[in-house]
Amino acid sequence: MKVLMLHGINHNMFGKRDPAQYGTITLAEIDARLAALGEELGVSVESFQSNCEGQIVERIHQGYQDGVGAVLINAGAWTHYSYGIRDALAILTVPVVELHMSNIHAREPFRHHSVFAEIVRGQIAGFGADSYLLGLRAAVSAARAG
Repeated sequence: MKVLMLHGINHNMFGKRDPAQYGTITLAEIDARLAALGEELGVSVESFQSNCEGQIVERIHQGYQDGVGAVLINAGAWTHYSYGIRDALAILTVPVVELHMSNIHAREPFRHHSVFAEIVRGQIAGFGADSYLLGLRAAVSAARAG
C-alpha cells in the first residue's frame, strides 16, 4: 500500500520557522521518520510539499489516479480556507487524516476552523512531529480495516 503525505505552505521552512510552535525538526527529518515507520508498517510513504495550492490539488488528483491507499495532509494555513483542496480531497475514497504539529485549537481563533473536518477520517493536532507518526498509524489502520 502507498500512503501519500501532503505538506502544505511554508512547511519547507520547518526547522527555521517559529521554533516555539514547530520545534527545530526539518521537513526532511519528518519525511525520514515517516518512511522508517512506513517500512515497519509494511507501507510506502510518498511525501510531497508545495507552496502552490494548485500543485497540491494536482497531486491529490494524481494520488486518486494512482490508487493510493490513504492520504495524510498537513495543509498549514490552507486548512482554514482552501475549498479547492477540500474539494479535491472529497474526490478520494480512501482514508484521509488531517494533522498539525501544533494544537490549532489552542492558537489564534482563525486556526480553530478546518474546512477539511467534514470530509476527513480524523484529525491529529498538538503532538509536534509525532503528529505525523500518529497520523500514519491511524491512516494505515483505517485503510486496512476497509
